[in-house]
Amino acid sequence: MTRHLLSLAGGCLAVLLAAGTAGLAQDAKGVTFAQSVEPQGLDPTVSSPVAAGQVTWQNVFEGLVAIDRDGQIVPQLATEWTVSDDGLTYGFTLREGVTFQNGVPFDSAVAKFAIDRILSEGSTNGQKANYTAIADVQAPDPQTLVLKLSGRNADLLYWLGYPAAVMVEPSSTDTNGTTPVGTGPFKVDEWRKGDRVIMSAWDGYWGDAPEVSGVTARFIGDAQAQAAALQSGQVDIVGDLSAPELFAQFTDDPGFTAVSGAGEMEVVAGMNNAHPPFDDLRVRQALMMAIDRPSLVEAVSAGQGTPIGTHFSPANPLYQDLTELFPYDPEKARALLAEAGHGDGFSFDFKVPNRDYAQRSAQIMQAFFAQIGVTANIQTSDFPAAWIQDVFKDTNYDMTIIGHAEPLDIGIYARDPYYFNYDNPAFRDQMDAIASATTDAERREGYRAAQEMLARDLPALFLFSYPKLGVWKAGLEGVWENGPVPANDMTDARWTK
Repeated sequence: MTRHLLSLAGGCLAVLLAAGTAGLAQDAKGVTFAQSVEPQGLDPTVSSPVAAGQVTWQNVFEGLVAIDRDGQIVPQLATEWTVSDDGLTYGFTLREGVTFQNGVPFDSAVAKFAIDRILSEGSTNGQKANYTAIADVQAPDPQTLVLKLSGRNADLLYWLGYPAAVMVEPSSTDTNGTTPVGTGPFKVDEWRKGDRVIMSAWDGYWGDAPEVSGVTARFIGDAQAQAAALQSGQVDIVGDLSAPELFAQFTDDPGFTAVSGAGEMEVVAGMNNAHPPFDDLRVRQALMMAIDRPSLVEAVSAGQGTPIGTHFSPANPLYQDLTELFPYDPEKARALLAEAGHGDGFSFDFKVPNRDYAQRSAQIMQAFFAQIGVTANIQTSDFPAAWIQDVFKDTNYDMTIIGHAEPLDIGIYARDPYYFNYDNPAFRDQMDAIASATTDAERREGYRAAQEMLARDLPALFLFSYPKLGVWKAGLEGVWENGPVPANDMTDARWTK
């Protein structure tokens, strides 16, 4: 048996500020952060979890393990674990003395329920595919959880650290979307929809008491409004500033800390591979070569970002730079279109979510496409509700553009169904090979090959990786500079002045 004993990165949580209307004074012991998208619900184990996890992951909900600020797997509600030599049995020792915020104890029966729920037939968990290797969940005693796998999954511990795998108390599942109940150091007091979620320190937390009185999550979609909220003191942190051109004003301001950190978000233009002409590889290649990615990055994000050639972020140590496979070459792009029977070009509907980076990117791409005779008809889609239903679920689209923020999520191209409608058995086999890797070298080689397969097949147009542009008030420490997980983890936040 291979034994894993990692010391839990300690840390206290932070955050609350009830600002937002004139005359409200800041609670000096709290912190307020702003994020662009308000989630449809606060439970990250339901539907697409990114925006929900940005509010409640670590602040309210915790998992068996966690991903820390350095991207490392650390213990959380499990203090240690063992993995059998064949990689098919995971045994977890659970932390004692943990209760949920409704007073229900956390034990192996609850953990079994939470994982079985992810895998259930009716599960709407957006990351369910990452856990399907789990064939059986056993709870032999209150402090022991055993997972039996149907096949190796080299990244299972990593997936268990995701927001999508947090532990939930069985009686709270129907209401966690609005009034979540977790084991974390903050509890949700109020969700003022369209505005904010207010959380306060919970005195029943199993770990160290937070150093701040609470956390408030403010929902501010407009980048100018985010910057104004920082300047006016309505928020203390914008963990990911939406408009990079506004970032420079904070870098030389002694009242703020501004950090361009590594992020995991890949901005891609997904194509419906089941719709002509996007079912033709030559067309997809032509569209990729029509785009000058460095110029796109400069125009969309003031040069903040890195062109990519596959679905992997440069923040990941496994990243391969494959942008030169299909460099900017309009003449060759036109020739490929002619070869594919589209010498006179074609037109298509471009459904674009109403996010700043997506709208800007689409407008510039529209101009690039026009140079090779292709007309992109931009249709704005409300995000998240309309876009998720129309594009993500119903695949009622030709092309779209979106930032995929989940780390190490290249496996989405092996999912069936998924909104790309990309059907490549060889790529699915490649992802199976990664899961079955018995050494780190095999795993690394597997991810290298997977990146190259996508770079050549282009089920999406791979555009650029977005940095994590964080800005927060001077005197506030413990904020994540990099973004290995899309989150606003305030557990280490503290005021020093």
